[in-house]
Amino acid sequence: MVDDARSSASPNLSVPAFWPMALAADLAEQGAALYARDIKFVEEEIKIHDRLRPTLATANEMRLDLRTMRLRDYGGPGGLPTLVDAPYAGHSAMIADYHKGQSLVETLLSNGVGRVLLTDWKSATDDMKDLEIDNYLADMVVVIDDLGGRVNLVGLCQGGWLSAMIAARFPEKVNSLVLAGAPIDTDAGNGPIKNMAHRTPLSFYEELVAMGGGVMKGAFMLQGWKNMHPDQHYIQDYIDLYEHIDDPAYVAKEETFNSWYENPINLPGRWYLQAIRQLFKENQLAKGQFIGLGRRLDLHAIACPTYLLAGASDDITTPEQVLDAAKYIGTPPDKIVRKTVPGGHIGLFMGASTLKNHWPDIARWVAAQ
Repeated sequence: MVDDARSSASPNLSVPAFWPMALAADLAEQGAALYARDIKFVEEEIKIHDRLRPTLATANEMRLDLRTMRLRDYGGPGGLPTLVDAPYAGHSAMIADYHKGQSLVETLLSNGVGRVLLTDWKSATDDMKDLEIDNYLADMVVVIDDLGGRVNLVGLCQGGWLSAMIAARFPEKVNSLVLAGAPIDTDAGNGPIKNMAHRTPLSFYEELVAMGGGVMKGAFMLQGWKNMHPDQHYIQDYIDLYEHIDDPAYVAKEETFNSWYENPINLPGRWYLQAIRQLFKENQLAKGQFIGLGRRLDLHAIACPTYLLAGASDDITTPEQVLDAAKYIGTPPDKIVRKTVPGGHIGLFMGASTLKNHWPDIARWVAAQ
């Protein structure tokens, strides 16, 4: 019966000749509409991405564009330059110039420090995977020489050990040294980073680098940081946002923070593995065993006035890792300031309270040198 129906219907089937053309035109029109909608969606996504991309808060000019960094020049009234060495640890230099009214750079400029510059480290690309710590030391020397050969040096977190290396290798180039949240003696204290570095085999870190094609992916590190405090990052942050969703100022600040925190940068695999093994596993810098630019670095060579700043509840760089630097450097004790302030690691550089209550004193200390 089905066959009969088909046979009886077929002779009467009549398709107008213009239908294929009409159908094609209709499909083309629908396709154009879909394409336009997709383009609009992509454009909106780009706008959102651009809005959430880490950006420095204070006006600056790019003074140098080197392989490892862009040197940001904030100007100022002049005098001996102050170079802020931002961490090269998976996040951008925005940590030092976070938000108008809440910026370390702005605080320095507002409290007597003359000219301020910032190392804006580049995310590692595939062709940078074999760069070593020496490459970063060499570019720091280029920067200091370009600024006249002598600077006040402010090293933040991982930028602190790099700054200490410069001060030990070229003491004549550093007029004063600030080490904030900087792991100098990595065996000191009992923090989770120290324990993880000692308990985790180097092969684990090598496998992570291999997974990144020779580059240590910032995304891998971000996951590790979040897993240190999973309740905060995966639950509490969203509860806090929900509770303040009608507060535009709160939401804007959250967007600014997330533009920095959720956009990590990549590190050269060789640089990363060198830091893990030689600095965090073997503590070579504090022991005077690290070779930098062809010479064994002795922290006793540091003789300039030095300010050591630690966070009381810092579980990334414990206070002991910062403050114990006083045991190794050659600066006279009366020229060393050791200060512990409330708060954790990120708060040392971005926290409104620390920037308001403690960094102005540090800025005036730098200016006085």
